Amino acid sequence: MSTTKSEIIKKLADNYPNFLKKDLKKLVDIFFEELKNSLKRHERVELRDNFTLEPRLQKARYARNPKTNEKIFVKEKYNIIMKSSKVWSRKINEKQ
Repeated sequence: MSTTKSEIIKKLADNYPNFLKKDLKKLVDIFFEELKNSLKRHERVELRDNFTLEPRLQKARYARNPKTNEKIFVKEKYNIIMKSSKVWSRKINEKQ
């Protein structure tokens, strides 16, 4: 199940009722903007005890179209690698 930005803001507003919703929206926007800019600069992003995001360069290569079996050249590109922390992995995989 995915979570939308509005759901994150709503949960924050429920947990922190003394903050205005517009301030929480600005906070979430700034967080995601900084996250995006860091990844664009090819920097590693680490949220301690949660996860790390790291852009890794995927080399140029020849791929194959499975439908036509035609060879296609794929340029080099960056992929985002996410690795969850051990603590977070344990919490996610706990039995209810």
